[in-house]
Amino acid sequence: MKPNPWLRLLSFALGFGFLYLPLFTLVVFSFNASEMVTKWSGFSLRWYRELLNDEVLLSAAWLSLRVAAMTATMAVVIGTWAGYVLARMRRFPGISLFVAMISAPLVIPEVILGISLLLMFVELHNLTGWPEGQGVFTIWVGHVVLATAYVAVIIQSRLREFDRSLEEAALDLGATPLTVFFRITLPLIAPALAAGWLLAFTLSLDDVVIASFLSGPGSTLLSPEIFARVRLGLKPEVNALATIFIVAVGICVLVAYRLQKRKEVSS
Repeated sequence: MKPNPWLRLLSFALGFGFLYLPLFTLVVFSFNASEMVTKWSGFSLRWYRELLNDEVLLSAAWLSLRVAAMTATMAVVIGTWAGYVLARMRRFPGISLFVAMISAPLVIPEVILGISLLLMFVELHNLTGWPEGQGVFTIWVGHVVLATAYVAVIIQSRLREFDRSLEEAALDLGATPLTVFFRITLPLIAPALAAGWLLAFTLSLDDVVIASFLSGPGSTLLSPEIFARVRLGLKPEVNALATIFIVAVGICVLVAYRLQKRKEVSS
């Protein structure tokens, strides 16, 4: 029995509509002249001009991007090491504790994780005088703890499917294990590293709970700032900022796709 093409088209439309219709609506209403985010009253660039004058929102967005980039980079470094250990060194003393520590952020509610980190920093400050209050550093540490677990899972999965004969051949030819890791293993798992970096970047940019516990004066990120404004009623300038993010992400995805296709054709 052949599948009904109309049913396939309907399923396709419903699926993509469910995913992207809210984003499309957000983009459209970012050009709305009215202050009402749900009532269209005409095309206008007013809220993009308002966004340029909103220093608090722009500062929060820029800080969020910096923290997310730093978080993603450190999470990839630590997560790659952790994933490599989980995939290659499956039996050593303390393996159960190591797996539990890596996996804990995946199952612990972010509220519990945020409170735990806050208490840790408070006690550390009481004992050593450092860090002096909550700020960018404490948020960064919290986001790294959260994102590293996800990166480790991605790297572990990729390494378990990895053809180890390439590494063994390099070792037989005289390469050191460290050389094999940096010259053979890392280049071959580069797509997994990129996926882990992007996931960690997104987790940091999207986080509200941990950032709310660990932020301090002058270190408010974009997500907590938007969440705080919801109580007073959002203005379409938030839609304008979100539209800029969507366009930037879309351009990055298209560029990455083109580069990947060019690489496949050349190979």
